[in-house]
Amino acid sequence: MKPILSIFIFFISHVLFCQGASSAVSENDFAHEDITSKAKKPMGANGFKFKLLDAGVNSQYSEFGSGFFRNKLIMVSSKKLGGLASIDTNTNEAYKDLFCLDISSNGQLSLPLLFSRILNTNESEDLLAFSPDQKTVYFTRSSKENSLEYKLYKAVLEDDSHGNWINQELLNINKEGVSIETPFVSPDGKSLYFASNMDSSLGGFDIYVSEINTDGTLGTPENVGNTINTNLDEKYPSLSKDGKQLYFSSKGHENIGGYDLFVSKIISNGYKTPRNLGNTINSSYDEVAYFLDNKEGGYVSSNKLNSKGGFDIYTVINEEVIQTLEGTIFDLETKIKLPNTLVVLKDEEGNELARTLTQEDATYKFDVSAFESYQITTSKEGFKESDLDFYADRDYNTSYTKDIELLTTEPVITKVDEELRIVIENIYFDFAKYSIKEESHVSLNKIIKVLKEYPDIKLSINAHTDNIGKDAYNLNLSNKRAASTVKYLISKDITKDRLVSIGFGETKPLVDCKNNCTDEDLQTNRRVEFVILD
Repeated sequence: MKPILSIFIFFISHVLFCQGASSAVSENDFAHEDITSKAKKPMGANGFKFKLLDAGVNSQYSEFGSGFFRNKLIMVSSKKLGGLASIDTNTNEAYKDLFCLDISSNGQLSLPLLFSRILNTNESEDLLAFSPDQKTVYFTRSSKENSLEYKLYKAVLEDDSHGNWINQELLNINKEGVSIETPFVSPDGKSLYFASNMDSSLGGFDIYVSEINTDGTLGTPENVGNTINTNLDEKYPSLSKDGKQLYFSSKGHENIGGYDLFVSKIISNGYKTPRNLGNTINSSYDEVAYFLDNKEGGYVSSNKLNSKGGFDIYTVINEEVIQTLEGTIFDLETKIKLPNTLVVLKDEEGNELARTLTQEDATYKFDVSAFESYQITTSKEGFKESDLDFYADRDYNTSYTKDIELLTTEPVITKVDEELRIVIENIYFDFAKYSIKEESHVSLNKIIKVLKEYPDIKLSINAHTDNIGKDAYNLNLSNKRAASTVKYLISKDITKDRLVSIGFGETKPLVDCKNNCTDEDLQTNRRVEFVILD
């Protein structure tokens, strides 16, 4: 009699929805109080600032969120649909059905409508998952023999239909006596995550993943391993929108109590150690079925002490924890600040996340996330590349300071264009000026080091400009820059008789680009050369 009753309830729900009746969203005031009073042991926010709101659809029975279809939330519920509903003796509630709910702009949910007369049956339906194009559904249904044992099915959406799921298929990864539950399709549609008590589990239910073949069938299930799975139960896997974070519920790991929500970063060789999502969402009760609707939030189900009955659905808002990493780049020996330094932020696998070039104040700044590992790579002409590991170890809004000191490279004496030269990085001057920038003092100190090591060497300091401006102006500017360089060397106890300064203006470009010079060409032509005289 259940199908007839379902049609009746569908009609009633539809009428109520059209009239605009729905439960108001109210802030879940008990959420944080319950957590602190019931926790087995202290647990901080762990870098998350969750706010939980009653989703407005909860009843005296159990409700679980189960992902999204056509901008609607799919809900699993054991709502007792009238006096004729069958009762599951294992749960003392009605057999579960699938419902769909519209989502308002503030996350409020409409009154539920039965999702599918085809997928809903006389057995218990549980969580489901859709392919990215939403034309394939992977759904779970209890076996006839045991309402607590679920089997995994697949169906496809009939073309041009309004929810007619056809070609239902019991998938071949099912085994007798094994329950397959809480499926989730990866954002790229290539993998199906699920929980199961297969023989290969480490204990109870473990999380598994199967490759999704081009025809929608599944490859051999693989246990995701003991970084994620424990000898207790793990269920309800879901992934972030970018597919880089695995969320799941576990009774193990560092746990407040019951099922807690965890997150693990997916890396090339597996998974990072899971992090408890903290006491702004987890409690001593069970938190499960965490699905992201967007970057800042989604839905979670919990049987908290003050729930309306069984499990309730909560709207989750995650207020971002703002953290930055900043610092200043210095020369190791002189402590001179180093502008024009390339600073690259990488994740722990070496993937580039961001880069910046230090300006006159030689500072850098990056946004970082709590409890993530990073590598800072720093490079500048004339300095040895630096790699620095960094771990964001705070769980609140903060700024980390990490100054970096670079070690200079050694000068090279070599032949260039038939001239013997001391080769170093370029010397920098302010635009259209001849005063040497402080950062280039570090470079000129290399010249001083060579001259003191070889007291018989004499140098010609040859300055060159780009071709912007008049010839006479550039010649005069280059003479002044060469003279400034000589003046600095003399100030460091190099005798004047060992030094000659010559300005060549724009007459000897390294790149003869004439009127078609790029910024890089112009920079190449602006230079100071240190030629060893016979």
